[in-house]
Amino acid sequence: MRTRDVAVAGLPELSGTGRCLVMGVVNITPDSFSDGGEWFEPEAGVQHGLDLLAEGADVLDVGGESTRPGADRVTEAEELRRVIPVIGRLTAAGAVVSVDTTRAAVAERAVAAGARLVNDVSGGLADPEMATVVAETGVPYVAMHWRGHSDVMDSLQDYDDVVADVRDELAARVAALHDAGVAPEQVVLDPGLGFAKSGALNWPLLAHLDALESLGRPLLVGASRKRFLGHLLAGVHGTADDQPVPPGARDDATAAISALAAHAGAWCVRVHAARASVDAVRVAAAWRQAETMEGTA
Repeated sequence: MRTRDVAVAGLPELSGTGRCLVMGVVNITPDSFSDGGEWFEPEAGVQHGLDLLAEGADVLDVGGESTRPGADRVTEAEELRRVIPVIGRLTAAGAVVSVDTTRAAVAERAVAAGARLVNDVSGGLADPEMATVVAETGVPYVAMHWRGHSDVMDSLQDYDDVVADVRDELAARVAALHDAGVAPEQVVLDPGLGFAKSGALNWPLLAHLDALESLGRPLLVGASRKRFLGHLLAGVHGTADDQPVPPGARDDATAAISALAAHAGAWCVRVHAARASVDAVRVAAAWRQAETMEGTA
């Protein structure tokens, strides 16, 4: 089974594309690891979202709280102040918008403002009311593998087998969400690259997406500009061998993962720079299609 072919409730306009989708990141934060607050002001955030759409992004993921390692939490009121105006303006412009939040109240307000998906890096563990909001609104819900907030997650990366452990912990989240009233067809799963996972732990998850496909839900892969890519490229682009390349220099590597994840069956890739990954998923779709055709002499 290819997870991208599994139906996701609430997204009829994205069905039938025949390829992996591309989700563009819109960080309305002053402290994101990837852009350092470049899109923090609402006007800048809206324009960035529109630029990502022009590059071919299918979905825009708007977030108002940084989840980089070590980040401090913001208040609910501040998170709402950051994201709701941007979501409203982007949906009014015709964008399919996702809200990146771990708070049920923010998710509920965002859906009321026009968001069509909820992307929760905690998979519902950070806020016990999240499952109720998702069940009542009926929106698609991305449940990521998560073990703790940003200030502690680097201390929580003890795995016997990272692929098996992540699969089993995601299966537990699917079961808990179902018990709370969330329909199975609402759920998308995310292996949580970089969250409670150091560099070496991320590669087996990418290489074995099929193990997560066995859970029967679509997969979202979010590798964009993450630390493990920076360390992989250390010494390649004029940096010292022990110094990771900066986030902005990781987009080509991100696009490579987009192509590989799409070919492996991912439903969507989440990226900071859309154009190269939009091209990459189309290449992967053509490659997959050719694999199903009979060869010619």
